[in-house]
Amino acid sequence: MEHTPTIRSTIETELKQRGYTFSSFSKMSGINRGTFSTMLNSNPPKPISVRQMDLITKALGYPEGWLYELYIDECFHEGKGHWKRIKPFLLRCVELGRKECIQRVLSRLTEDLSYVSTVFEFAEELHEGGKENEAVPFYECVIENERYYHSERLAISQYRLFCNSLNTDLDNNRHAAIKFAPYRRNLPENHQLDALLKLANVYFQVHDCETVIQYTKELGGLATNIYQQQIQSKSKKREVKTLNTERHLIVYYGQAYLMQGCAYEKQGLYKKALEFIPYYADLTAFEGLDVIGMLEAQRFEVWAKANRLSLEILMGDMSNLPAYVELIGDEPPEILHGLLTIVESANTHKYSIDDVLTQFAENINEFRDLHINISYYQTNYNLVTYSRFFLELSRYYFNKGNYSEAIDSMLISLRASSQLNDKAFYIKSITLLFEKYKNHSTHEQRSEYEKVLKAVENNIKQMTS
Repeated sequence: MEHTPTIRSTIETELKQRGYTFSSFSKMSGINRGTFSTMLNSNPPKPISVRQMDLITKALGYPEGWLYELYIDECFHEGKGHWKRIKPFLLRCVELGRKECIQRVLSRLTEDLSYVSTVFEFAEELHEGGKENEAVPFYECVIENERYYHSERLAISQYRLFCNSLNTDLDNNRHAAIKFAPYRRNLPENHQLDALLKLANVYFQVHDCETVIQYTKELGGLATNIYQQQIQSKSKKREVKTLNTERHLIVYYGQAYLMQGCAYEKQGLYKKALEFIPYYADLTAFEGLDVIGMLEAQRFEVWAKANRLSLEILMGDMSNLPAYVELIGDEPPEILHGLLTIVESANTHKYSIDDVLTQFAENINEFRDLHINISYYQTNYNLVTYSRFFLELSRYYFNKGNYSEAIDSMLISLRASSQLNDKAFYIKSITLLFEKYKNHSTHEQRSEYEKVLKAVENNIKQMTS
């Protein structure tokens, strides 16, 4: 039978082959001679720490992690897991990216399911330390081994994976949301607030307005309940629990109503959308607002004013166009969304906005110049707005008979949509529009169209393979 080397036999072999004594190797490695002797010769031998293993590896001139596969048995002496050795070992495996060692340790550790809670706590430590990606296999381990479907740690693990998986691929995000959503009500309230807002945003970006409304109603109800509990605690002079959330409580309350209104706006139900504006137009009356809360309330006030004007313009009331143009001009981050509103309304109600496009020509040219690096729009919401704007601008130019500008704008929209893997909506809209006006395109525009479309198809194949 072939002898399976252990960490100790491997170290002893190295020492013999190189002619080291305990004394000489102790000086070289920095490990006390007596300590080194008891690690190899005591009965039973003294456990080897991760730090000592790394010192031995360095002294022998091997790369970091040389003995890690063999060290796993050291973590499970006599078949039992020893967390005091396992935890520092896992931390080093995380640092070195030794995923295979991590999986082997977790597989053996969870033979005893009482360790699931320990793995979860370790994952949370990594997450809190900014190692969100590195924490993923530990959350996956909890999900695979958690016995209770309604447990809070299972819900948090699912939530962490959901957040970690979100990217610019809208189809990916939708699938991640579907997978996570059943666990949302088992989260603690602070995570529920963030989770519901993220879910609503995912579905808003994929144009599922009914689901947006569902989650924003849940968000509004939860934020209201928490706020009422805080007021009640203050009235009874009890300590108000601090919410460990990504945003101020007022944000979740305001966004619940703002996004419901936006969902109805997206469906063309503008009068219904108007009904939600009063709910977030003046949030300064919230009790106990700190400086951050007051700033957030002021932002909602600006958004309410802009959204009211936007809805009136979308309904064809152009009397407020000068006020809306002035408002977005004073708020540079709102220019792109504001121009989208104006162009969309012009296309619906068949009026000219050439003077507005001239006024914002410099901004629009800056947007066009970003077509090579559209990732400048760091969030999916902005990237969707970017794509929608150039699609609507393309339609406007087609209606005006300006085919060259129209097709150039369409290609910018297509490039943005391809980054979002938004095949369900905008890519379909753009391709239909291009085919309709294909005869008006130049050879260069047709080549660019085919190039981007091929990239979209390759992207879809990669996602489905």
